[in-house]
Amino acid sequence: MKYRVLIRPEAEIDLKYAFSWYEDKRPGLGHDFLLQVEAGLRYIERNPESNPPEYKGARKCLVKKFPYKIIYLAEEAGIVILAVIHGKRNPELIKNRMNPI
Repeated sequence: MKYRVLIRPEAEIDLKYAFSWYEDKRPGLGHDFLLQVEAGLRYIERNPESNPPEYKGARKCLVKKFPYKIIYLAEEAGIVILAVIHGKRNPELIKNRMNPI
């Protein structure tokens, strides 16, 4: 079953920053990054509970080929993408993003 996916504005900013960083490193690499994130989002959409819950029910899905993870909440109403962050980023960031929309 497919779920509705809502990407929070903070996660959109994460994506824009990562895209720009990768594009600066090599033209086209930012697009490759976005393709892998999109694949991760499709996987989450089809299988939201396949990743175990962690802090306050937030789950993470690793982005293939890049050291990033998608942090999300799987709720009855749909899936809320809280962040798309580098794997080495401080996990305290998620605590700040757990507030309702």
